[in-house]
Amino acid sequence: MAVVAGKDVSSYLSAKQSSETDKQVAEEWARLEELHSKKLWHQLTLKLETFVKHSSLQKGDNLVQLYNNFIQTFENKINPLSLVEILAHVVVQFEDQREALQFLEKAEGKVKSSNEAVALCKVLSGQIMLEKLNDQDGTKKIIEDVEKILDEADGVTSVHGRYYLLASQYYRLQGRHADYYRTALRYLGCVELSEMPQEEQEQHAFFLGLAALLGEGVYNLGELLAHPVLETLNTTDKAWLVELLYAFNSGDISLFDKMKPQWASIPDLTAQELKLRQKISLLCLMEMTFKRPATNRQLTFEEISRETRLPITEVELLVMKALAQGLVKGAIDQVANNVHMTWVQPRVLDKQQISSMVQRLDTWCKDVNSMELLLETKAHEFLTL
Repeated sequence: MAVVAGKDVSSYLSAKQSSETDKQVAEEWARLEELHSKKLWHQLTLKLETFVKHSSLQKGDNLVQLYNNFIQTFENKINPLSLVEILAHVVVQFEDQREALQFLEKAEGKVKSSNEAVALCKVLSGQIMLEKLNDQDGTKKIIEDVEKILDEADGVTSVHGRYYLLASQYYRLQGRHADYYRTALRYLGCVELSEMPQEEQEQHAFFLGLAALLGEGVYNLGELLAHPVLETLNTTDKAWLVELLYAFNSGDISLFDKMKPQWASIPDLTAQELKLRQKISLLCLMEMTFKRPATNRQLTFEEISRETRLPITEVELLVMKALAQGLVKGAIDQVANNVHMTWVQPRVLDKQQISSMVQRLDTWCKDVNSMELLLETKAHEFLTL
């Protein structure tokens, strides 16, 4: 795109003011012209960041014309990340998506002094590839490239949220439940729920819930259960999903069976029923281990069979799976038909589990106090030995 002469910029802005019937919008154009003539680039950038969101510019190619006739003439004066934030609104109005990708590719070359700005350009390209062109291979390449850039960033940047959203959308389409679960949670950690439409919150909560259940290797459900986004499902017809997640988190197999009429309405869950039963059985074993005091971590095969509702012949295999996946540590005594547990994988606990831990800590404190009193009482005998 050719750079527009200063005289043409003035003509463009004047024409916009005179043709605008809304007095308030005309004043906005006049303010842009004033800031531009005074070369107040920072103030002009701040003004543009809000002005590109104005409803009067969301029709046709108004934003594209704004870029071609105005922004382009001083884009090298704008902070690179701010420029890309502005271009994110402009690129939406391109009818030809391939042309939009070329536009972003050129923009990437202009902001290469800022890794964050380059990353945002790539993320915007990835969104077009995934949502408009269904180019999943191209999206995958962009996700990998942006991940490398953001790994080198200090802390969480303003680009992280958009990157996690893009990655989570890609993983969901790919059916990679565990990857979707982790990236979608990270995305929610980068945004304010209050600024997200209710419908969008409900959608995130529902997809996250399903991913938590179906995700390979996802056994720590506490982080999701503690997230306020789940509360959005409580007033919908999908409220049962929250209850099901609590059932999994506590390894409550009887509740899982009781709720089958509800979760069986979701084809993805019905198709993976065997895997769901394996997962909740492992979580049940973890919960059994967690509930036991450190001095009594010996579980018999009969106890495990009763709690997990598995035949006693399958208990040993279940324990071996738990040991292999690092969910618990311990040793199997095949002769005595029991398992001695020494450790259970740390998890984010819900309120009920925290309450259980508090009770055990109280018991532990009492035991310590009793030992302290015993030592004080018997101290004389020890010292005279």
